[in-house]
Amino acid sequence: MANEIPDLVAQARAGTGKGAARAARRAGMVPGVVYGGEADPVAIQIPFNELLKKLKAGKFKSTLWNLKVEGHDDVRVICRDVQRDVVKDLPTHLDLMRLRRTSEINLFIPVEFLNEDSCPGIKKGGMLAVVRPEVELVVTAGEIPEKIVVDLAEASIGDVITISSIELPSGARPTIDRDFVVANIAAPGGISAADEEEEEAGEEAAAEE
Repeated sequence: MANEIPDLVAQARAGTGKGAARAARRAGMVPGVVYGGEADPVAIQIPFNELLKKLKAGKFKSTLWNLKVEGHDDVRVICRDVQRDVVKDLPTHLDLMRLRRTSEINLFIPVEFLNEDSCPGIKKGGMLAVVRPEVELVVTAGEIPEKIVVDLAEASIGDVITISSIELPSGARPTIDRDFVVANIAAPGGISAADEEEEEAGEEAAAEE
């Protein structure tokens, strides 16, 4: 969990609308908007190469940023959306939301599995069946975890890893009230809890239609 909030440097953008956004892109910038809090929305732009570098580094949307725009006070923001070109998959626009350090937000946090190589269940032929590679958590803006960790060092075939069995970072909690499955060690050729949960989800979706 990072304590230091990284800077995200942007420029104020003159004008709004499609024409101004196209002009920003022609100048090698990615247009965006900052909204939320008690202030009016502000149109911004970020150098394309700088934004692409940060996106490739990962965790861009789960990072709390210190937004620096000349002529404006620094403000903490989180990215709510990055629009991409449907063909090239390159960023074309971004939405940033202002946050206080104590603000609570819902974010999908990736799950990391440790000690797969030494896991007793996997050594005996079992398979790690991941139901949720990321879990939606309620977190505070000033304490956004990079990941949640599951240690498989003592997991055996048939073991089911639920959210209640995972030690979550301080201040974080699941958005779902029930104790859901994150992963399990499935027997070779057997029906796993992952299969059962997927079937259950399918049945719930069918019931809603």
